[in-house]
Amino acid sequence: MKYYHAIVLGVLLPAIIYFTSCHSGSRTKHVTVTGAFALYPIAVKWIEAYKKEHPGVEFDISGGGAGKGLTDVLAGAADLGMFSRKLTQAELDRGIWYVAVANDAVLPTFSRKNPLRDLIHRKGLTASQLADIFTSGRATTWGEVLDTSWNQKINVYTRSDAAGAADTWAAYLNDGNQEDIKGIGIYGDPGLADAVGKDPQGIGFNNTGFVYDLKTGKKNPNVDVVPLDLNADRSIEANENFYEDMESVVQAIAAGKYPSPPARDLYFIARGRPTDPRILDFLKWVLTDGQAFVRQAGYVPVDQKTLEAQLAKLQ
Repeated sequence: MKYYHAIVLGVLLPAIIYFTSCHSGSRTKHVTVTGAFALYPIAVKWIEAYKKEHPGVEFDISGGGAGKGLTDVLAGAADLGMFSRKLTQAELDRGIWYVAVANDAVLPTFSRKNPLRDLIHRKGLTASQLADIFTSGRATTWGEVLDTSWNQKINVYTRSDAAGAADTWAAYLNDGNQEDIKGIGIYGDPGLADAVGKDPQGIGFNNTGFVYDLKTGKKNPNVDVVPLDLNADRSIEANENFYEDMESVVQAIAAGKYPSPPARDLYFIARGRPTDPRILDFLKWVLTDGQAFVRQAGYVPVDQKTLEAQLAKLQ
């Protein structure tokens, strides 16, 4: 009988230990993060830096647009979503919890191959003209918006995936949303930048991190920025001209020179306040030590008042 008990214990005890370890959280569980392309570059940097200090925590991160981040969080397929627009009341009512972790902006883009590039730099476009291009369709040629006889058609590009950038851009144009933008749908920030850059007549919009090279701070080779003619005088003056490199744009966003929208907060979201201590610790790290990485990655750090409010949500 003692021998029988020993056999039973020898078989069952390892299984009991394995089952207990699986359900006690002692085995490594990956923290899954999906969503907005806007937040993706800095989120990758945060995760890499955090893992150096906390090697026992593993992450799975992927882009796919703000809509995917929201859908995955609601479905329980992701622990954290990356989100790049203001949450609606309906989304908050579904239990979405959020923390603001950085700021950036959506920029109107055009191809460096555009033959009117110098004129675009000198005159820029007003919000009204951009709305005529992207939403109402009243402006169809570059000559119309630049007061020239140039009759080349404007080819409008937008996002095909549910994107915070598209919603933010539409909100700037006419308090609208992504569905209001008319154009050729392209998936993702990288795809949209590539499509616009290849088309001499193209116009689109991109998050800051996909217009500028994060290592050099210079504009990416094929894409240029349409300056916003903020005072609608049909001339880009010195105080409106801050697009030459990424640092200049970041400074303009931080100083409020670049309007909001299309400047905006970026968020991590979850389905309810996270209870996993590893996720809470990561978010606290992002809002403290992690803010040191924000500026160098081409984003604007969260201001002190907002930062304190976000940290309070983690208590």
